[in-house]
Amino acid sequence: MTSPEQIDNMGNIKRFNAYRIIEHYALIILFVILTLTGLPQKFHFLKISQSILVLFGGIDNARAIHHFAAIFFTILIVQHILANFIGIVFLQWRPSMLIAYKDFHDSVHNVRYCLGLVEQPAMCGRYTYKEKGIYWLTLTGGLQMMFTGFVLWFPITVTNYIHGQVIPIAKTIHSSEAMLLFLLIVIWHIYDSVFSPDVFPLNKSIFTGYITKKQMQKLHPLELLKQKEDAQEGEEKTEK
Repeated sequence: MTSPEQIDNMGNIKRFNAYRIIEHYALIILFVILTLTGLPQKFHFLKISQSILVLFGGIDNARAIHHFAAIFFTILIVQHILANFIGIVFLQWRPSMLIAYKDFHDSVHNVRYCLGLVEQPAMCGRYTYKEKGIYWLTLTGGLQMMFTGFVLWFPITVTNYIHGQVIPIAKTIHSSEAMLLFLLIVIWHIYDSVFSPDVFPLNKSIFTGYITKKQMQKLHPLELLKQKEDAQEGEEKTEK
């Protein structure tokens, strides 16, 4: 069985620690601020965009808030990369988010499952191929936003070292990537976390740190099996 410290008084299973929960809350807050101050600038001709900009006190205030949030977003991404690098290289964390051959196999298997060609969906470990996909798309997209945002924020400094054509290129990438990330989060991630039949009405694990046993069995059966095996090994060592 799963070790007692991994189960709360409702029988839910421990999935995330406080660090990951705080990190996710910070990402949500910054994503909302950057979206509300960024997209209205892209679609400035829409009445709703103009209304949002007025709420922020005008375009200049919206840009200042956008830049301020961008600084914290950059810090969040950099610390995330450093923390995981140190954890995996020096603290022996499992690189659970690395994409493996099994993820491609699982995605094909689930297509066949949806078509009725196989009876059971793919059995996934700590993270499903969909969770890994949205993670890497968000991370790489965030890095693009960081670099292109810096170029747009300090165009004169950048063009002292790079050809000026980089400015319109950065503007196009920054604007388009922002829209892609917005759609990725709103359509794909929110569906998987809220409206998917596997988790409806909500997968609370990233907010509480715990996941229900039913959701764990459905979404991460291999991780649940591993936790049971680890617990049994721990009990055997204790008995010896």
